[in-house]
Amino acid sequence: MSRSPAVEPSALGLKSVRLVDGVPASALEELARQCRWRRFEPGQRVISRDAPDQDVYLIVSGLVRVTAFSAAGRQVTYRDIAAGDWFGDFAAIDGLSRSADIVALQDTLLASMNPAVFQRLLHEHPIVSDRLLRRLVSLVRELTERIFDFSTLGVQNRVHAEVLRLARQAGVRGNVACIDPAPKHSELANQVSTYREQVTRELSAMKKQGLVQRTGHALVVPDVARLERIVAEVRRSA
Repeated sequence: MSRSPAVEPSALGLKSVRLVDGVPASALEELARQCRWRRFEPGQRVISRDAPDQDVYLIVSGLVRVTAFSAAGRQVTYRDIAAGDWFGDFAAIDGLSRSADIVALQDTLLASMNPAVFQRLLHEHPIVSDRLLRRLVSLVRELTERIFDFSTLGVQNRVHAEVLRLARQAGVRGNVACIDPAPKHSELANQVSTYREQVTRELSAMKKQGLVQRTGHALVVPDVARLERIVAEVRRSA
């Protein structure tokens, strides 16, 4: 991992991170001083799989991807994590090595804390502990759903489910979601464990069915409720 430029601590920057929302200003200022602040460029690796580093990272700005590569070079993408979120808490909790690679997708500013600081934050501020517990439960539910999809659904249905997940993540307004920028076909293929060519075919079919539209650099889902019904029906019949 290449070295990243250091950044001056900023309690104001931490206020945008959901994990520490509600922590008193004085405690937030102290936490900012205890964190290591760094910037990462697009494509730069933040964490390497199996690395011994156990820090927790708060995303002040930017976007990162959680991914991993098999011995044969096959990439598996787990999820993208945006500004205001955090990562790295698994290793800080269980003391084990990293389970995935983290790569910056945009210019990204991170504040990292060592496990001791993280544990103290959890013990001294119950609101942070509650938020972490809800996050862990949410991740388990999401992974359970994805395992079910991989085990029971065909490629077409997995692409439908992934587009729906991205639509919800982008935000639904008036039953319409705008995924901007549109995901690359290779990225979608990594998400649903298939090949780029298959994703291209399925997205073309979805366009013909009116399930998605391409507007500039964005992928638009014009009727999210319809896509939800399709995905729900397939999952029920699987």
